[in-house]
Amino acid sequence: MTQPFIVAIDGPSGAGKSTLGRRLARELGLLYIDTGAMYRAVALAASAAGVDESDAARLTEVAHRARVRLEGDPDSLRVYLDGRDVSEEIRGEVAGRLASVVSAVPGVRRELVRRQRELGEAGGGCVLDGRDVGTVVFPSADVKFFLTAVPEARARRRLDEESGRRAGQTFEATLADINERDLRDATRDDSPLKIADDAVVIDTTELSVEEVFRRMLQTVRDRRP
Repeated sequence: MTQPFIVAIDGPSGAGKSTLGRRLARELGLLYIDTGAMYRAVALAASAAGVDESDAARLTEVAHRARVRLEGDPDSLRVYLDGRDVSEEIRGEVAGRLASVVSAVPGVRRELVRRQRELGEAGGGCVLDGRDVGTVVFPSADVKFFLTAVPEARARRRLDEESGRRAGQTFEATLADINERDLRDATRDDSPLKIADDAVVIDTTELSVEEVFRRMLQTVRDRRP
């Protein structure tokens, strides 16, 4: 049986992982898995159930019970939670903030990592983006990228992306949230955000999406059988 070809993209919030991951998956004809969307869906389920964000045991229970499904091609990926389309809802402020908290819970991470591996190994290959794809989920991925950018650039991008969903959000508040997430992701005990030893690191601060995409695509083509 042919081994699936895995492309892992890690990096902090606002570095361009989702945009480039979708585009790369489409170009290569591979499945696209947005791991962050899975954590956001669990966060949404926890919020709906009234689970306190400090209750790790109950958050883990929610992760085990939640039926999270990803459907569609890279450009029209839909996220379903217990049969309900929550693709827009998970992009809201509540789900985004709580997802960062939920993702630090070891039990939640173990459950979702298990599911991510199942999805990634089911077909001929996939492109996954997240915080620990190249270090934990698929440490033997065929190609690993780590995308980064200065916090100010990432905050500006996120503000532009979410302008229609979060009216009144300021640059200062967005930057503060970015910095808080960076600290939480980098210092959590379980699967902290870090660069895999064999990852190709790309600083996207001064680069266009097209420039980064071309560099990533060439790297994959050089390594793909």
